[in-house]
Amino acid sequence: MDNTVKEPLIHLSKREDMPSGKRWLVRIAAIFLSLVVCAGFIFMIIKMNPVEVYEGIVEGAVGTSRRFWVTARDALTLLCVAVAVTPAFKMKFWNIGAEGQILMGCVASAAMMIYAGNALPTGVLLVLIFLCSFAAGAIWGVIPAFFKAKWNTNETLFTLMLNYVAMQVVTFCIVYWENPVGSNSVGIINAPTKAGWLPPLFGLDYGWNLVIVLLLTVFMFIYMKRTKHGYEISVVGESENTARYAGINVGKVIIRTVGISGGIAGLAGFILVSGSSHTISTSTAGGRGFTAIIVAWLAKFNVWAMAVISFLLVFMQQGAIQIATQYNLNENASDVITGIILFFVIGCEFFINYKLEFRGKHSA
Repeated sequence: MDNTVKEPLIHLSKREDMPSGKRWLVRIAAIFLSLVVCAGFIFMIIKMNPVEVYEGIVEGAVGTSRRFWVTARDALTLLCVAVAVTPAFKMKFWNIGAEGQILMGCVASAAMMIYAGNALPTGVLLVLIFLCSFAAGAIWGVIPAFFKAKWNTNETLFTLMLNYVAMQVVTFCIVYWENPVGSNSVGIINAPTKAGWLPPLFGLDYGWNLVIVLLLTVFMFIYMKRTKHGYEISVVGESENTARYAGINVGKVIIRTVGISGGIAGLAGFILVSGSSHTISTSTAGGRGFTAIIVAWLAKFNVWAMAVISFLLVFMQQGAIQIATQYNLNENASDVITGIILFFVIGCEFFINYKLEFRGKHSA
C-alpha cells in the first residue's frame, strides 16, 4: 500500500524575520522591476525611448525651482496626513475618515479667514486658525471613536461615511460663501489682504508648511516612542483584554488617540487652505486621506520612512502628469504608471512577510 502523501507544490509560510538590509533590497528590487514594466508600457503606448520618458518624469517633478517646491509642498501635506493616521492605525482603530477630517479642518480654516480675517492681527489670526482646524478635525475623529468605545461600532464604516458627510458640509459652505455670486465657488479667500495666509519663511513660499509638518513629525515620533500614551496605544493595539488587565482605560485611550489623529488631519486642512490653495472645495483633500494609509503601512508606522515614501509617491505623481502632457497622453496614462509602481511597491511587502517553499513528495 502506498503511504506517500502529496503535499502542495508551493507552500506559503510566514517569515520569522527578515534583516532590515534585506528588506530594503527587496523594496529597491521591486521599484526597479516596476520601472522595467513601466518602460514596456511606455514603449507600447507611445513608442518612445523609456529613458527619455523617465528623464521627463524627473524634469516634471524637480526640473525647476517652482516644480521642486510644488512637489515638496504636496509631499509635506501627504506626510502630515500619514502622521495623522499613524496612532489610530497603530492602535488598530481603522480610521478611514482622514479625508473628512482634512475637509473639516479646511472648513474651519476658511471660516476663520472669512469672518475674522480683517478683525485680528496676522499672528493671532494664524494661531486661532491653527487651533480651530485642529479642533474641527479632532471632533470629526472623536465622534466615531466615542461610538466605538461606548458601543463597539464598526469604525471602518463609521469613519468612511463621515467622509461623505464632510463633503456635504463643504458643499453647503461653498453655496453659503459663494464669491462671486453664481460662480459656485468660494474663490481665493482674502486675495487683496492675504489675511490668514501663511507668510513666506526664509524667502520660501512654503517655508511654514515645512516647519509645521517637521514639528508634527518629530512630535509623533516622540509621542509614540517615548510617552506613556504611546505605550498605551501599543498595548491596546496588541490586545484590548491585555490592556484592561493592565489597568488601562481602553475607551479613554481610543477617544484620546483618534481625537489626536483627527486633529492632525485637520491641521493638514489648515496647511492646504492657509498655506497653499487659499480656497476650499470638495476636492481640496485630493484623496490624501486614502493615500496616506498606504504611506503609513509601507513605512510600518516609522515617521521618517513616511517622509521618504511620501516624497517618492508625489515625485512619481508629478512626473507622470508631466509626461502625460509632454507626450499628449490623457491623465489615465499617468495614473497607470503610478499604479504599476504602487502595485510593485505594495506587493513586495508580501515577499518580505511571507516565503514560498517548493516541496516534493514525503513519506507519511
